[in-house]
Amino acid sequence: MTDNVHAQKGDYRFPVRYAETDAMGVVHHASYLVYFEAGRSHLMRQLGSDYAQLEAQGFQLPVTEVSVRYVNSLRYGQDVRLITNIAENRSRQMQFTYEVFADDAQECLVTGFTRHVWTNKSGKVIRGPEHWVKLFS
Repeated sequence: MTDNVHAQKGDYRFPVRYAETDAMGVVHHASYLVYFEAGRSHLMRQLGSDYAQLEAQGFQLPVTEVSVRYVNSLRYGQDVRLITNIAENRSRQMQFTYEVFADDAQECLVTGFTRHVWTNKSGKVIRGPEHWVKLFS
């Protein structure tokens, strides 16, 4: 299976919730990992499926690596624009990339990626199921 750089793009918008911020009203650094997960789930729905369906079929995509680069901050009350891409789609692993913007600005505030491996329900690494690999291509 070859890599498909930026094969699919997910554009997800939502407000910063108070519970995601620290005492200064700034989005807590760990909240961005939750945003990344929401972006992956949104992208899967855009592609015509969802993670619950993937798990119901006996497959999982656990995270094996995370990277986040913080350039600037989001604050409570702002709207978030999260762009999620599939950067790698290999037989046994995938990589998603993320760009976070304040909805009213062009400056990218946070970037990151997550790497995942395909496993069965018992956690054994497997080749990605053909249907899902094609869906992500």
